[in-house]
Amino acid sequence: MSEVSAYIAEGDQDAEATVRPKRLAEFIAQHRVRDQLDLLLRGAMGRGTPPDHILLSGPPGLGKTTLANIVAAELGSGIRVTSGPAIERSGDLAAILTSLAGGDVLFIDEIHRIAKPAEELLYSAMEDFRVDVVVGKGPGATAIPLDVEPFTLVGATTRSGLLTGPMRDRFGFVAHLDFYAAADLESLLHRSARILGVPITDDGAREIAGRSRGTPRIANRLLRRVRDFAEVRGDGTVTLATAKEALQVYDVDALGLDRLDRAVLSALVDSFKGGPVGLSTLAVAVGEQPDTVEEVCEPFLVRAGLLARTPRGRVATEAAWQHLGRTPPVGPGRAPGQNDLFSAEQRFP
Repeated sequence: MSEVSAYIAEGDQDAEATVRPKRLAEFIAQHRVRDQLDLLLRGAMGRGTPPDHILLSGPPGLGKTTLANIVAAELGSGIRVTSGPAIERSGDLAAILTSLAGGDVLFIDEIHRIAKPAEELLYSAMEDFRVDVVVGKGPGATAIPLDVEPFTLVGATTRSGLLTGPMRDRFGFVAHLDFYAAADLESLLHRSARILGVPITDDGAREIAGRSRGTPRIANRLLRRVRDFAEVRGDGTVTLATAKEALQVYDVDALGLDRLDRAVLSALVDSFKGGPVGLSTLAVAVGEQPDTVEEVCEPFLVRAGLLARTPRGRVATEAAWQHLGRTPPVGPGRAPGQNDLFSAEQRFP
């Protein structure tokens, strides 16, 4: 997996757990969400009741799982962790729900992928703290109602648009996590470095933060890679020079683009004169599957203003030409569709 992928990689779990904040006061950035959660939890604890069910949405790597664990820690309750794809049958969910103690937190990651029968069972559990377990088949089947201890469901999703209306409406608190500002990532890197015992300078943290795509998971992963470089080829301190050398070794450039990102932009600019070009054609040009290009590369390239999606296909913006050190074509020789190219940054800020 790429060093700048926002998805969790095998072996990352233990490393992430080491630097994850344990309380709301330690959680960096997401100030609006943090303040809202603080009010929600304090109010519920003051009343002696479980807080409303919580839905956290946003791109991967921004702290949804961390916040779920913080909710349980702030409440002083236990947490049960599962994921939507792991719940294939309603019986699986019923077994989890009936094992919860009063006030526990149930965290379901990627909740939009939960099976339909389990989702329907979850409705009554969220509203009435009751589940109906069907015993038997056919005309002789009977539903046995089982009470569930009051609990708080924390659902996380990277694609909130795939949640059904009835599911979304049952959450009392919905929060969207945004990408981190560079200054917040610098603070996060200094905190992670202290926990890991890594000496880091301000400009070293700034350099890593600028290449982290606004994502804490990526920032922490790059810090570990730079730490390895500093310990093997340097004096162990993460400085500006060390960070630049290390990230060059790992193919992460100044904007946080990796090899595949640059391959997509290079294909657009060098092979297709900036576009427009269809997704399948572009994927063939870089030797990847269309899904990989669309889901892994394009979100950041569009957000960074380097690529635009138009009705006619993908187009490289002027910023993409400049980042690759190329001069955009002008005048009569401009490739078809490149009138859109120079307005892409205005349309996709």
